[in-house]
Amino acid sequence: MQTERFAPSWGFEETVMRQSERAASREADTAAIRRTVDDAERYQGDPEPFVALHTADAIIVNIAGRQVLGRDSIHEAMKKALETPLAQVLTRIEVEDIRFANPGVAIVSCVKHVSDERDAAPKSDPGANLPLKGRLVYVMAKEDDAWRIASAQTTPIIEA
Repeated sequence: MQTERFAPSWGFEETVMRQSERAASREADTAAIRRTVDDAERYQGDPEPFVALHTADAIIVNIAGRQVLGRDSIHEAMKKALETPLAQVLTRIEVEDIRFANPGVAIVSCVKHVSDERDAAPKSDPGANLPLKGRLVYVMAKEDDAWRIASAQTTPIIEA
């Protein structure tokens, strides 16, 4: 007669495996979020792929405080802005932190570096000067296995 030996594990191995799977998933999500942020920077002058990075009901508040609601409105606002000297304002985004509110929602803290190459004339209007940096916060949502921008808000950094 053969006896089987049972060692109580209290689910330890299973817990370790789940934690390992979650860590791998979190790393993959973090890399995908960084790619979405990189794409948002890359496509800042191309409305079609830029708006595809956003949820249908996305909200953007730009560095000047203008709020735009919804992907279609973002597309129209972007097309109009690119027909003006604002097309010469380019930004570079530096991700500082990514936090997960839950497995399908991430809060991404960034610094937005602004390069304003417009002529002096458009900048002479009151309020037309832009800061050199801003704090950009994205709220990103996972939709159909892709991370999309649900909200983007930039707050100017005023250097003393």
